[in-house]
Amino acid sequence: MSQTEVQFNFPKEEEKILEFWREIDAFRTQHRLSEGKRSFSFYDGPPFATGLPHYGHLLAGTIKDIVTRYAILTGHYVERRFGWDCHGLPVEHEIDKTFNIKGKDDVLAMGIDKYNSECRSIVMRYSDAWRETVERIGRWIDFDNDYKTLNTTFMESVWWVFSQLYKKDQVYRGVRIMPFSTACTTPLSNFEAAQNYKDVNDPAIVVSFPLVNEPETLLLAWTTTPWTLPSNLALCAHPEYEYIKIKDTMSGRTYVLLEKCLNVLYKDPKKAKYTLVQRFFGKDMKGWEYIPLFDYFVSQFKGKGFIVLNDTYVTDDSGTGIVHQAPAFGEDDYRICLENKIITEDGFLPCPVDEQGRFTQEVADFAGIYVKEADKNIQKTLKQRDRLIIQSQLKHSYPFCWRLVTLIQKIYYWVPEAIKEKRFVNWITNARDWNVSRNRYWGTPIPLWVSDDYEEIVCIGSLAELEELSGCDKLTDIHRDKVDQITIPSKKGKGQLKRVEEVFDCWFESGSMPYAQCHYPFENKEKFESSFPADFIAEGLDQTRGWFYTLMVLSTHLFDKPAFKNLIVNGLVLASDGKKMSKRLKNYPEPMFIINAYGADALRLYLINSPVVRAEPLRFKEEGVKEVISKVFLPWYNAYRFFISQVTLLQKESGIEFLYNPLAKKSTNVMDKWILACSQSLIKFVREEMKAYRLYTVVPRLLSLIEQLTNWYVRFNRKRLKGENGLEDTINALNTLYEVLFTLCRSMAAFTPFLTEYMYQKLQKYIPPSNNNEDVRSVHFLSFPEVREEYFDLEIERIVSRMQAVIDMGRYIREKKNIGLKTPLKELIVIHSDSQYHSDILSLKNYIIEELNVKNLVVTSDEDKYSIKYRAEADWKVLGQKLKKDAVKIKEALPKLTSEQVKEFVQSGEITINGIKIFEEDLQVVRYFEDANSHYETNNNRDILILLDIQVYQDLQEEGYAREIVNRVQRLRKKAGLQPIDPILMYYKLTKDTENQFEKVLKSQSDFIVKILKRPLLPISEKPESGEIIIEEEQEINESTFILFFIKDW
Repeated sequence: MSQTEVQFNFPKEEEKILEFWREIDAFRTQHRLSEGKRSFSFYDGPPFATGLPHYGHLLAGTIKDIVTRYAILTGHYVERRFGWDCHGLPVEHEIDKTFNIKGKDDVLAMGIDKYNSECRSIVMRYSDAWRETVERIGRWIDFDNDYKTLNTTFMESVWWVFSQLYKKDQVYRGVRIMPFSTACTTPLSNFEAAQNYKDVNDPAIVVSFPLVNEPETLLLAWTTTPWTLPSNLALCAHPEYEYIKIKDTMSGRTYVLLEKCLNVLYKDPKKAKYTLVQRFFGKDMKGWEYIPLFDYFVSQFKGKGFIVLNDTYVTDDSGTGIVHQAPAFGEDDYRICLENKIITEDGFLPCPVDEQGRFTQEVADFAGIYVKEADKNIQKTLKQRDRLIIQSQLKHSYPFCWRLVTLIQKIYYWVPEAIKEKRFVNWITNARDWNVSRNRYWGTPIPLWVSDDYEEIVCIGSLAELEELSGCDKLTDIHRDKVDQITIPSKKGKGQLKRVEEVFDCWFESGSMPYAQCHYPFENKEKFESSFPADFIAEGLDQTRGWFYTLMVLSTHLFDKPAFKNLIVNGLVLASDGKKMSKRLKNYPEPMFIINAYGADALRLYLINSPVVRAEPLRFKEEGVKEVISKVFLPWYNAYRFFISQVTLLQKESGIEFLYNPLAKKSTNVMDKWILACSQSLIKFVREEMKAYRLYTVVPRLLSLIEQLTNWYVRFNRKRLKGENGLEDTINALNTLYEVLFTLCRSMAAFTPFLTEYMYQKLQKYIPPSNNNEDVRSVHFLSFPEVREEYFDLEIERIVSRMQAVIDMGRYIREKKNIGLKTPLKELIVIHSDSQYHSDILSLKNYIIEELNVKNLVVTSDEDKYSIKYRAEADWKVLGQKLKKDAVKIKEALPKLTSEQVKEFVQSGEITINGIKIFEEDLQVVRYFEDANSHYETNNNRDILILLDIQVYQDLQEEGYAREIVNRVQRLRKKAGLQPIDPILMYYKLTKDTENQFEKVLKSQSDFIVKILKRPLLPISEKPESGEIIIEEEQEINESTFILFFIKDW
């Protein structure tokens, strides 16, 4: 073993593995080897390449990589193509910033052709960085055969999708109140608007509306959007709510509002000074006419507008119970005004705001001012006109357009299952029609050619159809600058049909991805139809209303089925403080920094062994990634390294070259049988859980086997593996250790692809040569392990589990009393009533004695001999809920129960306390040992009780001292970089020996020291003059100091 393996650098070794994969073209080789097997279809949602990948991308990518790798390992063929979202606002926003483009006029002045050319030039800006990061994280996916939404083949399939919906009469042109980005000058879908809410301070004002027939009576309406008031056409009251008319004592004014909402006018309504004039219901107010705030639209709506309407959408939890209606800026406002015939679908709609969010000349007093900036001016005007009653501010959440802080006008099987049942179903249930058009330029043009009056509409479903109907030349690009000038002759004598200006919402494109990525139905028809719906997709929780929704909508309309069969939804990765990760705040470490510091495997395992795989948020902590190295990878690696060193030692000392024998006779050793049974249980469990896509149960189980292997099997079998029980037993132990390491490599390959590859490359040379011509150059070319039923052994698992419990309890006492394991203790007593338990523990007696370093183990059921007592305890929170008031009686009586009474309760399962019957599940029984003068320390659980003699005896103390000497030698060997097979001579030179301790121990424990170190530790005076000192170092044990010397002996 090389020096570099001793000081293992995970990131550096991963880079070597990457180079190895490139050399053997591992990804394509794996792909080729799986061809012809059962198909497992997978869709990869397309990210934008205009930004760098973040932890959310790496998390989703890791989940996708694990599931698709596992599918291949279990005998499937999986096409894994990367995709790019190339159109839409994220791209256009960058160009708008670069060229200071504010709106449509600027784009037309620049030319749509040049504008789109600039967009195209930046679309793949960070594609190389994406590829580098994705490959570095260990994800295998095809970048060379990727799909891009800007490709003509992709766009043509999008046209086909739309044409199918059009033929099914699922597309209509209509007026809808939509979120609108004033920065990007385009409407947004409701799910786009919902993606970027921010907390802002808005004005919160109460405005008066005097009645025409009773000008002294003022209707009060509350709003946080003063800029919508110039477009007011009506007020709305709830028909079933009771409203009040009051006369305010201080101002002398008469107001109408909900009684429940008086707190809008008065800080403390109970102390407010007013006179109640009248009560009435909202339905009584319907039709009341009021004096408009502004006269901008009075001429168009006089006689039908500026009245009180009724609707149940009005709430009583805020405001005044009277809502002002501006139908161009609110979906409910539009609906209510339409239902009451104040406006019509094809009539005039007051919307005095341009695409940049500035008032038009229709509102002369505020023309040219951005609407939010106009809020102050509007309030000032209302104050001057004596219409502003209350003026304050409110902090609330408001939709802002994605990637830019600019106001938006308010114009199958899931893992976890709860996300589907609650979040997604609720969204679908309340889903509105989807506005798929965008007033933009860089996107797939909507393929509708229309007459000027829209009475003749032609929907194009392919390039060939457009070429045929228009007579244009063969098309190779169908972006706006290439198709906008193409016209189609009218068949109804309406001249030339022209294409509508809009492009598709980019969500429509990504929702069309299953068909468009393979140019369906123009190519790959049979291939697509045989693999649709996808077996699996995965993305973040934020896609519930995004990609998951659009996939489902389009596939349902097209094929009346979902687009996917199985879905894993991951949660959001947050900064360590629980806030959103922010480049501006620098509140998280960059992904590549973490990968370069700890390795991709550590990051992968940290992410997928966290709440985020259950769709819960994860607070990302660098220490967590570091902990994966120290608590998982290093112990695992050390177990592997120990195997390699022992195989080398076997060859050196006996001349036997170890080869793994998968058909070896079943070992009779308990620990061999146990670890092999654990391995098979793991394989069976992983297969079952991965079938259900439950990664969050699989990873802990995988880590559990690593823990069992490193902290139990290797630790307990070091002597066997080193040859102390004879050659045959050593080979049996090595065969077992190899099988578990090999099983772990194959089981963990999808999860930690680098470390498993590293180990496999060293382990595969111990596999006997085969004649089946399989490509075994990489662990990722092998299959996932099959379950070997003959290894299952529930009895062995029970026995070892009981042994582990005893050892863990003994370790706890040593730690509690600060007694190191190198200090031998005299006696351990295990108390349990079951004879089978006694038999189980005694069968592994030697392991317990050695691990806890005790001289004697007693297993008994005789509690009286050791004065064991009983007491009962309760979980008062649980018992309180069950017994209510009676719980107090139990709480008072429980401490008074005698040990005998509690013991009887254990045997019978019930007890009556103060007249209340209590059962087994209500109380926890604790057995304890109480003797102030005893040298026994106790520990117990609900099953067993142990007593450990913690008194230190002289003879045992010397043995402990000897163990410390051995420990110092072994530590110095490691420091010197020596391997177990490197022969050395060992000498010491005393510098201080308190009470002659050191010399005494060397004599009394010489056999013990030689047994472990293989050679004696001699005084430096016996060193030959020619001996070459490799290393020397001063040591200290129990206030004795000495210098330890190693002399080369090869």
